[in-house]
Amino acid sequence: MSLRRALIPALLIAAGSAAALAQKPASSAPAGKAATAPPAAAVKNAGWAAPGTKGSPIDGTIFHAQVLLDAAGFPSGVIDGKKGKVFEQAIKGYQEANSLETNGQLDGNTRRSLLAQNRPSTIMVKLTPEQVGGPFVYPFPKKPEDQAKLPFMGYRNMLEEVAEEFHTTPDTIVALNGPDALIGPGQVLRLPNVVPAKADYGEVKGDVLPWFQKLNVDSGDIQGDYVVVSKHLGVLRVMKGTPPAGPLTKDGGKGAKYVAPTDLGQGTVVAQFPVTMGSTHDPLPLGLWKVVTYAYLPPFHYQPDLFWDAKDKSAPDQMLKPGPNGPVGLAWLDLTKEHYGIHGTSSPDTIGRAESHGCIRLSNWDVLRLSRMLKPGFKAVFTN
Repeated sequence: MSLRRALIPALLIAAGSAAALAQKPASSAPAGKAATAPPAAAVKNAGWAAPGTKGSPIDGTIFHAQVLLDAAGFPSGVIDGKKGKVFEQAIKGYQEANSLETNGQLDGNTRRSLLAQNRPSTIMVKLTPEQVGGPFVYPFPKKPEDQAKLPFMGYRNMLEEVAEEFHTTPDTIVALNGPDALIGPGQVLRLPNVVPAKADYGEVKGDVLPWFQKLNVDSGDIQGDYVVVSKHLGVLRVMKGTPPAGPLTKDGGKGAKYVAPTDLGQGTVVAQFPVTMGSTHDPLPLGLWKVVTYAYLPPFHYQPDLFWDAKDKSAPDQMLKPGPNGPVGLAWLDLTKEHYGIHGTSSPDTIGRAESHGCIRLSNWDVLRLSRMLKPGFKAVFTN
């Protein structure tokens, strides 16, 4: 299948295409098979420019910095070769952790520090059946009651699957390779070089281990003692040092008013992740909390009465199966505040650019990496 054809479902879904949603009911395609897609003519035949050249959406310098930041534990969201607020905050976090001038700019000293990793920006990957094996769900149902019928909340197609594995977007893969490049078992693609330096996941076993391996999660040497979630900066910082000593914030329930803590602990930043947190309807619950347990491949209990944007709050609850495209992604780190957690997402490109229902949302690959940096029971400071 060409990248041009594989990109069509993502384009139509992003645009809310009624035509795409009018296809046959959602089903899981057999392993190694691509889900049914609309005709390739639906995609504009725009001219393609090689990455880093005029006309390409990819800025080669920014792209390489994103790859290096990701490897260093200071990711800037999806790797797409574009500047923005999320990229600036990632640079600031990296600069602070490495005793550089904290200006948020990819200046000479910062770039030299990043380049010391000696990591090329891209690699050529010959795709295996496991990398593009599905099962796929296309079109992906929007309504929770229809999602609850799925046996697994899987990817829509091979392109989305590969994009998540390499911490990027379908559009970026097309921009790297050209729309007429092929995707499928045995095909070779140029992809962001996010292959981990270390992949020793210790006690992680069973159905969970393949997801750490698949999503190129670096087990690394970064270890933290607590986290600080900053509403203003839009980041979750992993801190090494002494966490706040005060009592945990009491859970006042939905609609409770919470006060920002004055004690942020005595630690230094060792890693940082972009996050989406809260909204005007479900604001970030400021205070000192604790993450008590981890759940990998979590199902999701959809309770419409807890969602301000649910169209029918009297509708029955739904239990959604696990999967990378589930509402909480591949991991849920449970907080002492009821119904709140630090979790993954089905839309990594929206991290830092959208609102959540109050929880702390990361990309699937970032939440898995975070879970290797801290042990259950760590404190989480939520501040504005």
